[in-house]
Amino acid sequence: MNPAKFFSDEQKKQIVDAIKEAEKETSGEIRLHIESKCKGDPLERAIKVFQKLKMHKTALRNGTLIYLALNNKKFAIFGDKGINEKVPENFWKDVKDVMAEHFKQNEFTEGLVEGIGMIGNKLKEFFPYQSDDVNELPDDISIGE
Repeated sequence: MNPAKFFSDEQKKQIVDAIKEAEKETSGEIRLHIESKCKGDPLERAIKVFQKLKMHKTALRNGTLIYLALNNKKFAIFGDKGINEKVPENFWKDVKDVMAEHFKQNEFTEGLVEGIGMIGNKLKEFFPYQSDDVNELPDDISIGE
């Protein structure tokens, strides 16, 4: 499965719009990375991608990566140190569960949009938008192999 062609242009726009909307009220950053295969644990892969995308370089360490491996039907959510210190213990699992329900129905766009919204709401709670905030990372979808 080619990750670059998995989502239609309209679906990509919906996902990027959800990221922009979620980031509008927070200093936090959200990215989506899609690739075809994940050898091993998806969370470990997500951490490597997180670093490769330089998401750990945000000022408040409040970036979140949603990682999808299409052929393996695996995904993970990784939040940086700043947000992990603040969110409740089960937060990432709760977001993952909501997304997984959509994914089981082949509703990938809907699952991502809802998960991004949940993450955005939590980021807004702990890292509200400040007038001097800058968008530290691109909002586009990152595509791997």
